[in-house]
Amino acid sequence: MLKVTEPYLNDARSSKTFLIYHRNLFFAKMYPKIILTCLVASIYLGCKKKNHLPVTENICEAGVIQGELDTKELPEASGLAGSINNPDLLWTHNDGGDKARLFLIDKQAHHIATIWFVNVTHRDWEDMAVGPGPEDGKNYIYAGDIGDNDSKHKYKFIYRVEEPIVNGSESPDSTLVNVDCIKFQLPDGPRDSEAMMIDPLTRDIYIISKREQKVTLYKLPYPQSTTEALTAELAVSKLEFNQFDERVFSKNGEETLTNGYHSDFYNQIVSCDISHDGSEILIKSYSSVYYWKRENGESIAETIKKIPTRLPYVPEPQGEAIAFDVTGKGYYTLSEKRGKAPQSLLFYKRK
Repeated sequence: MLKVTEPYLNDARSSKTFLIYHRNLFFAKMYPKIILTCLVASIYLGCKKKNHLPVTENICEAGVIQGELDTKELPEASGLAGSINNPDLLWTHNDGGDKARLFLIDKQAHHIATIWFVNVTHRDWEDMAVGPGPEDGKNYIYAGDIGDNDSKHKYKFIYRVEEPIVNGSESPDSTLVNVDCIKFQLPDGPRDSEAMMIDPLTRDIYIISKREQKVTLYKLPYPQSTTEALTAELAVSKLEFNQFDERVFSKNGEETLTNGYHSDFYNQIVSCDISHDGSEILIKSYSSVYYWKRENGESIAETIKKIPTRLPYVPEPQGEAIAFDVTGKGYYTLSEKRGKAPQSLLFYKRK
């Protein structure tokens, strides 16, 4: 600190030396307070970061590869659903631009059968589900033509057909003729979506938007008309699931990655599912899996407003599909084909 004698101070009260003296004296007195303030702020911000949810393996184990797809017809596997009528098998389909068809695979990723839809288009199928429908006691497949990368299509479509029973004596290729079409628009205009599920308790259909920082849950209440264009209900808006993620940054050449994915889309919502009994919900982004346990009498909207649990997820080249095992043993994920990496079916076993 600057030391100045009293006689000199009398001659220098209006000088720069006097100002420097008092400035130094001020900082000498305030320095401990500044340090304390910064320390408190650091602790506070550190506590805020603790809102990030760690991945828990208390519910399901880490994913294990069950097998690699043995067909070249599924390079853009985008939807996945457990078959109810064929409980040892899974349904899947390609992303936009494919023909109107579904693939049936076993739980080791072997291709079992291809099912074709008649008089149906495939603009951008993004997700699928299996659940109840208009006739009690029957199970239905729902194929969601709900993608819209450029947010330019007024209407989306969901194709519903009674789930077939496939056995080894049948031809691997079959055709389904009686396909219902549910045509609808979103209440807030065209936007991209890749996640769809059906509530087995109410038969309501739910769609989640994809690209926003805070996404929206839409609802098509049962019964869904197949003769008139519908407008979906806005069930919950401003859902920000990725606020619970701990962000890990890395580099891929000049590109910065977040949690192993491009920082612009690592948090985009790409798939979802509800358990066969309606008691559990999964929502998947490119880099995380979120889980909710649904209470008795609780709606889907009420459930996902609550803080989720983050479940294990093994990063995939472009993982856009998730599905519960219909027997309740865990859940599966499947990725699109990217580069030379194999398309592996992963299973996350329930503990």
